[in-house]
Amino acid sequence: MIRHIKKPAKAADARQTEDRGTEDTVRGILTDVRGRGDAALRQYSEKFDRWNPPSFRLSEADIKSCLDETPARVRDDIIFAQAQIRRFAEHQRAALKDVEVETIPGVILGHKNVPVGNVGCYVPGGKYPLVASAHMGIVTAKAAGVARVIACAPPTGGKPHAATVTAMHLAGADEIYCMGGVQAVAAMAYGTETIAPVDMIVGPGNAYVAEAKRQLFGTVGIDLFAGPTEQLVIADDSCDAELVAADILGQAEHGPDSPTIVVTNSEALAKATLVEIERQLTKLPTAKIAGAAWRDHGEIILCDTVDEMVAEGDRIASEHVQVMTRDPDVFLRRMTNYGALFLGKETNVSYGDKVVGTNHILPTRRAARYTGGLWVGKFIKTCTYQRLTEAASVTIGEYCSRLCAVEGFAGHKEQADIRLRRYRKAAG
Repeated sequence: MIRHIKKPAKAADARQTEDRGTEDTVRGILTDVRGRGDAALRQYSEKFDRWNPPSFRLSEADIKSCLDETPARVRDDIIFAQAQIRRFAEHQRAALKDVEVETIPGVILGHKNVPVGNVGCYVPGGKYPLVASAHMGIVTAKAAGVARVIACAPPTGGKPHAATVTAMHLAGADEIYCMGGVQAVAAMAYGTETIAPVDMIVGPGNAYVAEAKRQLFGTVGIDLFAGPTEQLVIADDSCDAELVAADILGQAEHGPDSPTIVVTNSEALAKATLVEIERQLTKLPTAKIAGAAWRDHGEIILCDTVDEMVAEGDRIASEHVQVMTRDPDVFLRRMTNYGALFLGKETNVSYGDKVVGTNHILPTRRAARYTGGLWVGKFIKTCTYQRLTEAASVTIGEYCSRLCAVEGFAGHKEQADIRLRRYRKAAG
């Protein structure tokens, strides 16, 4: 039997009214930037970020200044993290093979994996400057073979954030802009007098950035419809409450609307976790945010069996799933709905967020039921082609002509019939 030890204080649908307000605000900004270009971009940048530089694009001197400002240890750590992400992305890219096959005599079918031409990577900088998002977007796009990658991040403290700019540069960004929010996303999608538009936009952001990407989907491609960060910990009595609590609060600090859930088959662990979370909140510097997230959106679900734990994990379809059980591979074998799995006590979501090599841009709000996260394949268009001999055109054409007649497509039918008339004659 599945039952709650702790339920969230707020219902999941409590965001709907707020979402409608966000939708209207975003639509207005997008329309304005599309119509007025740089003038609107400057107006919103001044309004929201108090930032109105001569150029939003950073010059080589600006970038060098950020590189010089970034401590050597931070630069080295960024280089290490990007090496891990690049290495895994390159292995993923190598797994994407072009195909060409003769399906029946004279019919050659194939596909080519073609990178997107222009990509915009958004790197958030609101509550926290998410330096790692520069790696996840830019490094992965470049590993996929994208020719032009531009990167945007808002100013921090009235100037470009040095470590973020350093990460963007080292990741291989072709253009770096210091601008944030909906206006930055709009500028990348539509283009302005000074910014050439892109074909695809990736990267996390706040509710407004996420809504902007949703509204722009179709004008440009996007990676995911992203919501608040989510964390699911699946644990049994081989794990301790201190570890569970740390992994829950580590993601709850993203924002007060971040859902954090524990699924366990140990009532003792469930109850101990409740106590331990409150203890750790007394010491955590980000307790105000993490505590609100846990209070309003935190859950502890008690199961009787491993089968129930697997079923609950798939039902929840969380962005991050931390598995700390005697046999974590049970969940690797059996679960199908998750953004990323973190198997065993030795790993955790923070490793994936920052440095281990997998991508941290992942599906939320149960989107893991139908999509995975950002990877090189998101930047690749798998495009098909076909080539036929005259004899094969006759073979295929006979079937095609009859099938077009069934559907009533006279023009389609004639495309087949004209080739039947020509190539049957040529075949003698």
